[in-house]
Amino acid sequence: MSEKHGQGVTRRDLLGTGIKVATIGGLAGVAGRVAVGGGVVTAAGLPGAAQASGNADVPPGQLDEYYGFWSGGHSGEVRVLGLPSMRELMRIPVFNRESASGWGLTNESKKILSEGLTPETKEYLKKQGMVTFDHGDTHHPRMSYTDGAYDGRYVFINDKANTRIARIRCDIMKTDKVLEIPNAHAIHGLRLQRFPKTGYVFCNSEMRIPLPNDGTNMNDPKKYVGMFSAVDADTMKVAWQVMVSGNLDNNDSDYHGKYVAATCYNSEEGVTTAEMTGSPTDHAVFFNIKEIEAAVKAGKVKTISGVPVVDGRKEAKSQFTRYIPVANSPHGCNATPDGKYVVLNGKLSPTVTVVEWAKLDDLFAGKIAEKDCIVANPELGLGPLHTTFDGRGNCYTSVFLDSQIVKWNMADAIKQYSGDKSVNPVRQKLDVHYQVGHTNASMAESKEADGKWLVALCKFSKDRFLNVGPLKPENDQLIDISGDEMKLVHDGPTFAEPHDAIIVHKSKVNPVEIYNPNDPLFADLHAQAKKDGVELGKASVVIRDKKDSKKVRVYMFSQAPAFSMTDFTVKKGDEVTVIVTNIDDIVDLTHGFTMVGHNVCMEVGPQASASITFKADRVGVQYYYCQWFCHALHMEMQGRMLVEA
Repeated sequence: MSEKHGQGVTRRDLLGTGIKVATIGGLAGVAGRVAVGGGVVTAAGLPGAAQASGNADVPPGQLDEYYGFWSGGHSGEVRVLGLPSMRELMRIPVFNRESASGWGLTNESKKILSEGLTPETKEYLKKQGMVTFDHGDTHHPRMSYTDGAYDGRYVFINDKANTRIARIRCDIMKTDKVLEIPNAHAIHGLRLQRFPKTGYVFCNSEMRIPLPNDGTNMNDPKKYVGMFSAVDADTMKVAWQVMVSGNLDNNDSDYHGKYVAATCYNSEEGVTTAEMTGSPTDHAVFFNIKEIEAAVKAGKVKTISGVPVVDGRKEAKSQFTRYIPVANSPHGCNATPDGKYVVLNGKLSPTVTVVEWAKLDDLFAGKIAEKDCIVANPELGLGPLHTTFDGRGNCYTSVFLDSQIVKWNMADAIKQYSGDKSVNPVRQKLDVHYQVGHTNASMAESKEADGKWLVALCKFSKDRFLNVGPLKPENDQLIDISGDEMKLVHDGPTFAEPHDAIIVHKSKVNPVEIYNPNDPLFADLHAQAKKDGVELGKASVVIRDKKDSKKVRVYMFSQAPAFSMTDFTVKKGDEVTVIVTNIDDIVDLTHGFTMVGHNVCMEVGPQASASITFKADRVGVQYYYCQWFCHALHMEMQGRMLVEA
């Protein structure tokens, strides 16, 4: 693309430090509007931005057409955006600690964060004086499926930093399960079974480790093992695992419930960068789900840490896996919504490799060679990372080093590979800013890809926004793909790290607005209240435990603008558990409970209950208050804990 765009203005002038409205307004040929950083400015000659065929302007009072589920990267959370406005609607705490809601402080969230940890990790954390980890690194949010279509039940997300995955309930937008994967190290790639429904969550262990990793076999990396895991999506327990050769990166599943593919680097099985990139090729691993399930059912497995494990390494030559050679250090792994192909992205090669799912039947049967499964290998640019789709036969690949989204046609790529050199599959290259990682189009991870919008999640913003110091924001860009050409329509900063995202039509998601008081989230509180002879939402009482006199439970309820209990008395050193039920049944009337100076804070939504436990070690008057604005007399919604010496 040329650096000049008329009137002697360079691309840097237009897309560099920030778009100057006055300058742009004076340019000839003013056309279109582009939303930049949340605002709307006139764009003239802006490459890829003018005359977008879709309408990204969502005025106040109107609702977006799509939900966007964004990974928060090393913030450890998942963010919910509205598209196409790109307005941030919600931050869902997952692996992080969150002050506003008390996630990581309440008893309910601590249980969710800790109950899925392995015994070894629980013992380690206990020695550190911790209940669970204090951070996470979220990468790949994916919504559950029924017959290849989003069903709005759950969003699953990985934690690379601590080898965990989590499940988020879409009806309440809250995390309800967290699981640490045993026999693995650093869960990176996460995708879901699409057919007949999401029975499995497929997890890639990126780092290779000895098994068991007990310090006895550390010095021979050739004996380290990579691990592919299938987690039961309903029980959130590991169903089975497969040992593999190399470091697993990303994965994706087919639309028939038969196969899963995973890109894999470090086929050399080294531990340094030089050792891991010595070979000109690596491979993609293809897993045969039915064969693995049959072996598990027949007991033809090793049991490691209580999990059935089969050997799918290259040297095992098993019926569980096949290894298809691809260019060195492959990265992205993306299944096409028509169910026919999976695209493996090169990273260190300018090409992507297309494998046809249907050919895997003959490959596993020994009728064809691995290379015969490859049907296209288009050259797109420097550093292809991830590919998404519009449902019309076009593919969109993020190219990291070139800082571009490349649109190409699958049918033409197949023709070119089959020998028709007159065909060029590339349709357009659009500059994005800068060094784009993941890209995802609306509904593109399902069979209902609709080809309206695409997000480019850029790793750097450099000079695009106001200087905020050495740590710069990253950059989300929204691109209209509904027409023949891609059009950039939004440019906005985002905090670390917008690693990956999915765009889901609003018709697929139906969150409730008021909790069911009998939701399973509150089951433990109901059980304890029953033991204490009280009823949640009606009790306003202090109960001292009969077996342990130092434990005190305080039951109260909230109704704007007051707590049912305006003061209670405990003794210094008591372990106090406060249980609050919000009896308001009005939409958007959330209460909170914060105890000044005690590291106590929790959110209590309408008709919800929550609890938090702490030591009453400060003598005297200790105030508590509602920290979520709820009423004109919100400031008066407070009470006193009286701590006797």
